[in-house]
Amino acid sequence: MTTPRPIADLSADEARRIALRAQGFLGAPDRRSGVRGILRHLGAIQLDTISVLARSHELVPYARLGAVGRKTVEDAYWQDTHSFEYWSHAACILPIEEWPHFAFRRRAYRNRPHWNHDLPDGTYDQVIKQLRSEGPLTATELGGAKRTSDWWDWSGSKVAVERALMYGEVVCVERRGWKRLYDLAERAVPEELLHDELDDTECLRRLVGLAGRSLGVGTRADIADYHRLKGEQFDAVIAESGLVPVSVEGWGKPAWADPAALETPPRGRHRTTLLSPFDSLIWERARTERIFGFTHRLEAYVPKQKRVYGYFAMPVLAGGRLVGRVDPAREGRTLVAKQVTLDGSKAVPAVAQALVEAATWVDCTNVRVERVDAPDLREPLTKELARLLG
Repeated sequence: MTTPRPIADLSADEARRIALRAQGFLGAPDRRSGVRGILRHLGAIQLDTISVLARSHELVPYARLGAVGRKTVEDAYWQDTHSFEYWSHAACILPIEEWPHFAFRRRAYRNRPHWNHDLPDGTYDQVIKQLRSEGPLTATELGGAKRTSDWWDWSGSKVAVERALMYGEVVCVERRGWKRLYDLAERAVPEELLHDELDDTECLRRLVGLAGRSLGVGTRADIADYHRLKGEQFDAVIAESGLVPVSVEGWGKPAWADPAALETPPRGRHRTTLLSPFDSLIWERARTERIFGFTHRLEAYVPKQKRVYGYFAMPVLAGGRLVGRVDPAREGRTLVAKQVTLDGSKAVPAVAQALVEAATWVDCTNVRVERVDAPDLREPLTKELARLLG
C-alpha cells in the first residue's frame, strides 16, 4: 500500500492526549448519556470471565464515569435491545446499530469449512425450533452446556447455539450469572437493522472509521486490531474511511487520525482510576508501549511462580500517564492490594486515590496493602490510604 502524505505532524504528547480524549479519559464525560454513551463512544467493550473487583465490562464504564451502579451498567447494556454480543476485538458488547456492519463476519462464519466441534445431525434445527417456541433460553435450558466437566467438551446443543450465534440467527440478549441467554435474532434485533445487505467493503469501511475515531490516532496495526481485521482489509478501505494520514513523533510508522480529533487541542480533567487489563485503552501491547512507555501483560494465565505483577494486575491511570499497577482481591469488605507496583514516589497519591475510589465502588470500607515492589514506598502509601479513608 502506498502511504499518502501526512496532513499533520503530531508530537508524541499530542498523540497521547488525542488517544486519551478519544477513549474518554480526558475531559468531562457525557454523564447524561451514561453507560450507553460510553458503549457508543468506544464501539466495543470486551467481555471476560475473570471477576476480581468486578467483571471487565463493568470496569470499563466505571473507569470513565466513576462509581456508576453495577446494576445500572448491566441494565444499560441489555435493556431495550440496546446492544448485542459478538466477536469483535474478542467477545464484545457492541451497540445494536452496528449489527448490519458485522454482516461480513457472519458471512465468513457461514462459509467456514472447518470447526473445532462437531455438530450432530439435526441438533441445529432442534435448537432453533426450541428457541422459537420457548426462548430466550440458556445453553443449560437448551439441553446442557457440556457433556463432561471439561470446559471444552461442549454438548451438541451448546455447539449448535454458538454456531447459530456466529451465523447471526441467534443473539445473546443478556448474561445471567455469566451464562449467555440466547434468543432468535428475528425477535431481538430491531427490524430495520436485521439484515445482511451491506457488502464486505461497506462493512469494513465503517469499522475502520469507527476504530479510528475510538482510538483518536493509530497505526495500521492499531486500527485493524480494534475489531480484529486483517491488514489487507484495512488497506482496502482506509482511503474511504474518513480517517486522515498523520505522522507522529517517535512512532516510526504511518498513522491515521480522526479529523475531528485534530480540530481542537485535547483539554480538560484527567481521570485517576484503575483500568481493567481488557480496557480498550490498552488492548494492543505495542500501542501501549509506544504511547505510554508502559509494558502491559495479563498474567492470569501465566504460572503463579512466573508472574511479575500479579494475577489480575490493573494499570493505574493518572494525569494521562500509566503510573503503576495494582493486583487486587477482596476479603469481605476489605479491598486487598496483593501487590502494588509504583512508578516512583510521585505515583503514591494517585494510586491511593484509585484504590479508595475502587473500594467504595465495590462496597468495601477498608484497603489493605500486602506487598509493594519498592519497600520504601509502602509506608507513604499506607499513610495516604489512611488519610483518604478517614
